[in-house]
Amino acid sequence: MSAQPIMMPMPADSNLTDLIQIARENGESEPVQPLDLGQRVRDLRKARNWTLEQAAQQAGLARSTLSKIENGQMSPTYDALKKLAVGLEISVPQLFTPPVKGQVNGRMAITANGEGQSHATATYEHEILANALTKKQMLPYRARVRARSMDEFEGWVRHDGEEFLYILTGVVKLYTEFYEPVEMRRGDSAYYDATMGHNVISTSAEDATILWVTSIS
Repeated sequence: MSAQPIMMPMPADSNLTDLIQIARENGESEPVQPLDLGQRVRDLRKARNWTLEQAAQQAGLARSTLSKIENGQMSPTYDALKKLAVGLEISVPQLFTPPVKGQVNGRMAITANGEGQSHATATYEHEILANALTKKQMLPYRARVRARSMDEFEGWVRHDGEEFLYILTGVVKLYTEFYEPVEMRRGDSAYYDATMGHNVISTSAEDATILWVTSIS
């Protein structure tokens, strides 16, 4: 598809930027700390409820050797690392990959219809979903598209990350900085680079509704 950009001012969409910042709250990355290999091996062993003897037997190493590795009293050879990895049923690189701090497994959030957090603008009415979860990697939100013309926007919406758009009701026209406008109907979807300018208008008699999912990592 040929690129025919629409020349417009290009400020960031402050409202959407605010939504992304809200979703990032308390989710900033912490400085990377040097890995303590001995502690990492001990943690992996204890996660399997293995004694030193059991782990050493699984890895084909002497108990004393494994004990010295865990206590930082010796640096294992690559051959010993391979044996440890095989015994622990992981790859060698995983020995040097610490678990993500603060990671919570099995969490879930339910947002009942109409109970999302509302953020309205002149062109969209956003409803943030799963708002109770912090440190999300995605920002899901439903939007009612009020805009009927590109003239209603101050410029392109653009922000970091990638974005997925799914049409729930009505008909919209997706404008992007580098592509021809595309008409989209219920069930249609688009996935695009969100740093590229983009705007959506409704061409339905009634406001269209769409689902947006924005990456925020």
